[in-house]
Amino acid sequence: MEIADRRVATVHFTLTDDSGNTLASTQGHAPLLHLQGGGGIIPALERALEGRKAGDRFEVTVEPQHGFGPHHPELVQTLPRSAFNGTTAPVVGSRLQARTARGPLDVVVTSVDEDSIGVDGNHPLAGKTFKLDVEVVDVRLATPDEIQFGVK
Repeated sequence: MEIADRRVATVHFTLTDDSGNTLASTQGHAPLLHLQGGGGIIPALERALEGRKAGDRFEVTVEPQHGFGPHHPELVQTLPRSAFNGTTAPVVGSRLQARTARGPLDVVVTSVDEDSIGVDGNHPLAGKTFKLDVEVVDVRLATPDEIQFGVK
């Protein structure tokens, strides 16, 4: 059976940066379950999965516009410590949720000093090209519940 809309693909993947460093992998862990056509993964991977079958292995290079989008400099800010109401100061690398005019935004703390805290609201892979090594483990028809509510 081929991967097509309303089919569930079970896949293993390894995501690497331009230097070949592994950033994420399902190898040794549970595989990714994906409802094709549901938009739950980056567009480049969804397109690359179309028509594949169990046992297929392939590599896809993902450009920023088909992955996590461009890097938005306006999402990188330095804020006064007084803007943080928590009882403990955030540490570099911690994740916080900021309140913006457009709603909540997940940010990563990039710097901390005596007077200010730097945050970045971009996805860590925004503006970057990366590679995915993919193995299709299984393909099956989605259940009515999976079509309505997504796969778990």
